[in-house]
Amino acid sequence: MPDDTRSRGIVLLTGATGFVGRRLQTLLLDNDYAVRALVRHESPRAENIDPRAERIEGALDDPQALARGLVGTKAVINCAGAVRGNAAADFADVNVDGVRALAKAIERLSAPPALLHMSSLAASHPELSDYAGSKKAGEQVLEDFPELLWTVLRPPAIYGPGDVEMRPLLNLVRRGLVIVPGGNRQQRLSLLHVDDLANAVLAWLQAPARYRQYRYEIDDGHTLGYDWSEITEAVCTEPMFSRPLYLSIPGGLLNVCGKINEQMARLTRRKPMLTTGKARELTQPEWLCDNAPFSKTSGWTPAISLAAGVAALYEKDASA
Repeated sequence: MPDDTRSRGIVLLTGATGFVGRRLQTLLLDNDYAVRALVRHESPRAENIDPRAERIEGALDDPQALARGLVGTKAVINCAGAVRGNAAADFADVNVDGVRALAKAIERLSAPPALLHMSSLAASHPELSDYAGSKKAGEQVLEDFPELLWTVLRPPAIYGPGDVEMRPLLNLVRRGLVIVPGGNRQQRLSLLHVDDLANAVLAWLQAPARYRQYRYEIDDGHTLGYDWSEITEAVCTEPMFSRPLYLSIPGGLLNVCGKINEQMARLTRRKPMLTTGKARELTQPEWLCDNAPFSKTSGWTPAISLAAGVAALYEKDASA
């Protein structure tokens, strides 16, 4: 149970057991915020809740749990999100309906806390996939609550300690094998270390009113993102060949694999990661951010380059 009387305020954190949520827990607690973590009672990752945080059992569709978690809060950080699915409804449950339920619960309070909604750069191209469309729709839900003090962050691909999505790709690149989806080595991608993202959240917490009803896209500050050669140069330190091997996966093949995966998922009733929509996301020519608006308002600047972030990641593994 957090000691609220000695904290800088209570923050309700959703999605606290995930990759980003876990890093945010640590940063917030280390900076003297009291953290309440909303956790589904059947969550297999409940052990990821920091013992210094207060656990609120429930979900975004549980009004009573939200009411308990919101009492006396300074701010709400919504990191809950669905990233796997075989249909639009698989994503809408959390990414759209969950945002609406949270906003309604905040709206009911006599002194509503500020809300930071963690979206995704995918929302900038909602036409590509059901996931991207759901992230855009979740942002649009907030427009129905003009009295609330809300802000949206759209991070790009995030990496760092605890990551399970980008890590397999980084492992291959580090050893000299570079998988290029769509075969476009000039594809440009913005990236962000999870600690830089967490520090951006901390900057927002200093004065949420400055960011009222704005959307911000943030990355690691590398101009125009990275192409695959730049990613390889930053990451690859142990080439298995005299030079890195680039393995191009045609977009058509990714699309076929996505269709097969979708059909298999219907039979097994599971939620797949690779779908036809995800194939379109993976082959999009660019996913780029611009830090200028957020940095101008907050004073935040990213501190971790891709080369430094990846090096620290593997140094930590080697010393473990």
